[in-house]
Amino acid sequence: MAPATRTDTRPSTVTLIWRTTVGKKAVMAVTGMAMLLYLVVHMLGNLKIFFGPEDFNGYAHWLRTLGEPFLRYEWFLWFARAGLLASVVLHGLAAYQLTRLDRAARPVAYVHRDARRDYATRTMRWGGVILALFVVWHILDLTTGTVNPRGEAGNPYGNVVATFSTWYGNTIYCVAMLAVGLHVRHGLLSAGRTLGAVGRRSQHAVRVASETLALTLTAGFLAVPLAVMTGVVN
Repeated sequence: MAPATRTDTRPSTVTLIWRTTVGKKAVMAVTGMAMLLYLVVHMLGNLKIFFGPEDFNGYAHWLRTLGEPFLRYEWFLWFARAGLLASVVLHGLAAYQLTRLDRAARPVAYVHRDARRDYATRTMRWGGVILALFVVWHILDLTTGTVNPRGEAGNPYGNVVATFSTWYGNTIYCVAMLAVGLHVRHGLLSAGRTLGAVGRRSQHAVRVASETLALTLTAGFLAVPLAVMTGVVN
């Protein structure tokens, strides 16, 4: 009688890396950098609204035709959205599991807490929740138009003006962009440390760079709703 065939059930290398604390931190760092790149590009694209409807709508149309004829209409945008969604999910999942591991390793609270570290942790946690909820709102607002009754299909410029002509649209967006700034401010330095790119000598320079980038992104994103509210863009 032939011996029973053994099935290899050993986990893959990717699974083994994911199960480690270092692996989860690396995933957080890499996905965080990917989302940061998206934010920079998205902010620069948003600022084209100051050049008028023709330029802004032309830019929106170009994004939908990017990659043609190799890619079909809007395929590039859907690939970008899928990649962004994967980054958000992996980033959030890694953060959640790391928090669970940290609490399990230290069930008794520290006697002396680092106020700055505690503030950064709370900021990252709640900022992440706010941004996750905002992504859903943003898609329903400017992509599908579900919560933007004054918007119209094929008119990105008009849709932006419509959403920022409401108090709730401005409030939701401004709160989310402030969360973006705080998230970037703390996350960039943390990602640099995780990837081994930040040492004692470069820590101050990276902190200044993260604060400058966070301020630039926040100001760039807030410039659009403020321009609509003040009538600069109408």
